[in-house]
Amino acid sequence: MTNRTVTTFILLGLTDDPQLQVLIFIFLFLTYMLSVTGNLTIITLILLDSHLKTAMYFFLQNFSFLEISFTSACIPRYLYNIGTGDKLITYSACASQVFFTDLFGVTEFFLLAAMAYDRYVAICKPLHYVTIMNSTVCRRLIFCCWAAGLFIIIPPLILGLNLEFCNLNTIDHFICDASPLLKISCSNTWFMEQTVLICAVLTFIMTLMCVFLSYIYIIKTILGFLSAQQKKKAFSTCSSHMIVASITYGSCIFIYIKPSAKNSVAINKGVTVLTTSIAPMLNPFIYTLRNKQVKQAFNDSMKRIVIFSKK
Repeated sequence: MTNRTVTTFILLGLTDDPQLQVLIFIFLFLTYMLSVTGNLTIITLILLDSHLKTAMYFFLQNFSFLEISFTSACIPRYLYNIGTGDKLITYSACASQVFFTDLFGVTEFFLLAAMAYDRYVAICKPLHYVTIMNSTVCRRLIFCCWAAGLFIIIPPLILGLNLEFCNLNTIDHFICDASPLLKISCSNTWFMEQTVLICAVLTFIMTLMCVFLSYIYIIKTILGFLSAQQKKKAFSTCSSHMIVASITYGSCIFIYIKPSAKNSVAINKGVTVLTTSIAPMLNPFIYTLRNKQVKQAFNDSMKRIVIFSKK
């Protein structure tokens, strides 16, 4: 973002009410700590437990890392702003926050698509699962997710580097985000807005189609099972991913389906709180509470810790 006059931005946050700010600080601090702790626990369990060395848990480990990265790019800065009362953010810090939140957010969509494909192979081609989803393929898929995320954000990022801010530096949000930055820019932003929209729609449609098609085949295959026990087991292996994908895509849809222009800022703020703090906190619990192997690995780890502490 080119800048002729502005060196800092002012983040208005979620509210100016001091009492509400205290409640928001406590809420976001707790959700952030739970999110980091929960996702780090999943990463550690998958690293240490030999039973969790399959493709599904490899993707889950990377997803947890993305969740920590995404929430860490947004929440600590806002907690600092509330705690100190300093709403200023430097130009370079704001640009960095836009870059990393967009990169982590877009990459997460591609990773969800890769995870859906993994579930498709596991349910529809179980005999070939180990061969198809080998370690090399998994690593390449993860690399492709990050590369696709970077490739998607590069065009709007290049255009954003040329934005000018003519003494307009008040951002009506609690993080630096593309939408409020475009509103205060004194440049002609039409082309960049269209570029952002095209990149967002491409990401959304491509990944959603992959998830949707994977689950069409998965459901079709599961319905063909004769045993009710087989159907239950197959659905249970996909349920966690389906819930997380529904939260992610549902929140994204809310951003673009606004009740009115007047309420759009409030809706964006609310959805951003959901995606940057609540969703990363819920995801570890969704996966652990609905996954017997992860719960077993957690229980085994707790037993080892208790035994070690007694010694």
